[in-house]
Amino acid sequence: MKTYISVFDAAIKWNVSERSVRNYCSSGRVEGAVFECGAWKIPSEAKKPIRINKKAGKNYLLDRLREEKNHKIKGGIYHTIQVDLTYNSNHIEGSELSHDQTRYIFETRTIAFEGDKPINVDDVVETINHFSMIDRAIDFANYKLSEAFIKDLHRILKTATSDERLSWFAIGDYKKRANTVGGIETTPPRLVGQEMKRLIDEYNKKEVHTFEEIVEFHAKFEKIHPFQDGNGRVGRMIAFKECLENNIVPFVIVDYKKMFYYRGLKNWDQERGWLIDACLDGQDTFKAYLDYFKIEY
Repeated sequence: MKTYISVFDAAIKWNVSERSVRNYCSSGRVEGAVFECGAWKIPSEAKKPIRINKKAGKNYLLDRLREEKNHKIKGGIYHTIQVDLTYNSNHIEGSELSHDQTRYIFETRTIAFEGDKPINVDDVVETINHFSMIDRAIDFANYKLSEAFIKDLHRILKTATSDERLSWFAIGDYKKRANTVGGIETTPPRLVGQEMKRLIDEYNKKEVHTFEEIVEFHAKFEKIHPFQDGNGRVGRMIAFKECLENNIVPFVIVDYKKMFYYRGLKNWDQERGWLIDACLDGQDTFKAYLDYFKIEY
């Protein structure tokens, strides 16, 4: 008699999120899976479907981003992600600039918001800097990930901010003082260099990566928390760059869903599915952009 397991059990068995299991089943990639009474039943002997690491062929998204960036085309996918990625990533970290203000800065390079409340200068500077980080990720998408590139992202983000005036705040270099994230201790400053080298070397052993491997790198990077501040934005930009490199649809964590994302990062070692689900949800948001602009993925 054939026996079945639940989506939850399959997720544990295959070390993936429940969402991934349901997607495998709905796309017909789990042989013998049946949908009954609103739930999937999976044969206990079923094997985890093989996930394609990298889409073969033309990288339509990266090509379009570079074309629109180089020709300064307005109103396209490049324009959209510059505003949406910057607004959401900065807002997650406490920026008070609105989406419209972020768009205004990108489109006009001015900050005259008539009738609005006073704004924090660092919020404006880091918004402009984040635009430059996206450009750097697009330009260097096909380069192997390195410490130099990661430090350069931090330098771009923090240049001309009030943090740069602090003698102990290392712009474009690893932290000099211990810090925490969500009340959790992170890697001590004296160990950051070796931990980052180990993380990057391990990651670069493979030429191509899956979406889950990119998310895993992101989780480990945030756990190290190598910089004094700006780790979240730098970490999400690394993930954006790596998705472009591997011809995978990137993800954008929208501000109002950040608590699911935070939960996933905090509990990565206990339950990987939470962060993967949060990032898959962010990937769905990005896919909506691609659908609108008729970009193949």
